[in-house]
Amino acid sequence: MSNNHRSKASNHRPNTLAAHAGYAPRDYHGFVNPPVVHASTVLFPDTQTMKKAAQPYTYGLRGTPTTQALEQALDAMEGSAGTILVPSGLAAITVPLLAFLGAGDHLLCVDSVYGPTRRFCQQMLQRTGVEVSYFHPSDDIESHMRPNTRVVFLEAPGSNTFEMLDVAAAAQKAHAGGALVMMDNTWATPLYFRPLQHGVDLSIHALTKYPAGHSDVMLGSVSATAQAYPRLREAQMALGVNAAPDDAYQTLRGLRTMPTRVERHGASALALAHWLEGHAMVARVLHPALPSFPGHDLYRRQFSGSTGLFGIVLGGMGDTEAAAFLDALELFGLGYSWGGFESLALQPDLSDRTVAHGPTDGTIIRLQIGLEDVEDLKDDLEKGFAAIARLR
Repeated sequence: MSNNHRSKASNHRPNTLAAHAGYAPRDYHGFVNPPVVHASTVLFPDTQTMKKAAQPYTYGLRGTPTTQALEQALDAMEGSAGTILVPSGLAAITVPLLAFLGAGDHLLCVDSVYGPTRRFCQQMLQRTGVEVSYFHPSDDIESHMRPNTRVVFLEAPGSNTFEMLDVAAAAQKAHAGGALVMMDNTWATPLYFRPLQHGVDLSIHALTKYPAGHSDVMLGSVSATAQAYPRLREAQMALGVNAAPDDAYQTLRGLRTMPTRVERHGASALALAHWLEGHAMVARVLHPALPSFPGHDLYRRQFSGSTGLFGIVLGGMGDTEAAAFLDALELFGLGYSWGGFESLALQPDLSDRTVAHGPTDGTIIRLQIGLEDVEDLKDDLEKGFAAIARLR
């Protein structure tokens, strides 16, 4: 259903929006949290109402009060005209791409994109006749635009290597060439970056990460401008994907505390990033909020804060040292996700990149900093460094 409703909190600041947007307790007898409405069939009072679909809810797939509450909360935080919910962050990427691309179209995608995004482009989009090419995040995209470019896909910071790009400049060039702009904004969340204010048409999030925040929900969202939303929503319904009410409820519950949690994630990550810059085994720290990072000026110009995900380069080391480091960690779990309460670490695979190949002076370790005490995380990382030392 359409997301035209606006919470009274929509003009408030981010913490207030996260706490209040998207739900009116007085509509449900004063209960603070929305009801979890499980539904497939919705009954109509008469045939006239049924033919005109003249009631707020018509079928479970099209939404319930639970999913609408989360959609409205995200609209308030994103400044968007409409939001759709889908079962995963990857679905939040694939649904809009399918909505706006067809045979003969060209997709221009940043090379430092989330790996599964690239796999979908290579395995599915190209099979349907969509041309796909990639650009380095530092490039001026104008030279990469083609007459048939219909979508430019951005991600900032870059996945695993955290390259920055000028979002507004890229959006301007894309629009000048007649293309729509999509951006994966999962790292920053709408707390620290609102893509639609920088010319982006569709803002994509893996709600699995910081909004849900507890490593137990799979969910994604796409928030769109007034011009892009109708086609996006139409595609979602044609594909038959929506979010389960329990997942929407859990995510809305997590959203209420997200600003407090993300502030802690970000502060702890930055403290560890500064500490790691001085470590003998670390060649570089890949964190946009560090003054030493090559894209720091772009970060400061565009983002209002940083979150808990960054990388380090183990100087002159390879897979053997990376495995020793990771296997020695105790507090840091070895897992693919991030944004939850617990710290995680892994060695990312960049082998599918075409132009943004990443560091050549050592192997990357990606760190997700959770809500543990920083000093305990330092002690745990030292166990990893000690394991490397024992190899020598």
